[in-house]
Order: sequence, then C-alpha cells, then structure tokens
Amino acid sequence: MQTEAFRGLLEKYQDYDLSPGAEPVDKVIARFEQPWTKYFFIEAEGTDVGVIRVVDMNDGSRKRISPLWIMEEYRGKGYAQAAILAVEDLYGADNWCLDTILQEKGNCYLYEKMGYHQTGKVEHINDRMDIVFYEKD
Repeated sequence: MQTEAFRGLLEKYQDYDLSPGAEPVDKVIARFEQPWTKYFFIEAEGTDVGVIRVVDMNDGSRKRISPLWIMEEYRGKGYAQAAILAVEDLYGADNWCLDTILQEKGNCYLYEKMGYHQTGKVEHINDRMDIVFYEKD
C-alpha cells in the first residue's frame, strides 16, 4: 500500500534514498515494531484509503507525523485532514512537527490550513525536490 501510494512522487522526483515509495519492506516492518510509533489506517468508503503514522517519544519533544498517505483515487476528499484532526485529538493539538516536499503545493496547503507553520528549514534533496519542515505549537 505504501509503495503504491508514493509511486507517483517517486517517479516525479527520482528520490530513491528518502522516498517511502522506495523503502524496503523490512524497514517498514521495523518502524511498526518501534514502541514510540503508532500507525493508524484511514478507513473510508468501506476500505483502507491511507495511513498516518505518529511518532511520540513521550519525553516532551514534538510529536511527529511521518508518513501520511492517501491512495491516489481517494485524494482531495478530506481524508488526510480528518486523519490529522483525529491524531491531534488523541495526542493533543499542539507540539507537533512534520516535513513534506516543498514542490507539492497541495501538501503544503493542507498542513498550513491545519495550523502548521514552516520553520524556515529547507533541505535540498536533488534538482527536482526540497524538503520543507513544519511545526505546530
């Protein structure tokens, strides 16, 4: 599911080092087993349409959303926004961080609409792609 969801971005940006679409299965399984990680399947229309992962070290540091994905055919229907609201309801609405591809304006719009602000940190990945960092206080 993860590979399929990120296939388009992997092809567009050719980032085989960081893209969740290029991650080996054993790395994904290892994250599932981390005690500070919780995955939530996003269900709608009678099926799993995506996933949101929350990293919470329970030490006062920022909670992290990474990754969040919605399958292509279900995008633009508010499922990502609902998932963010749901995890913020569970874990508290403040002290969050995440990052996304700067060139994906829809992602940036979503996070900013949800109250996240850019930190000023931008990491250049390749000629096609930069990663922008967000926080929510």
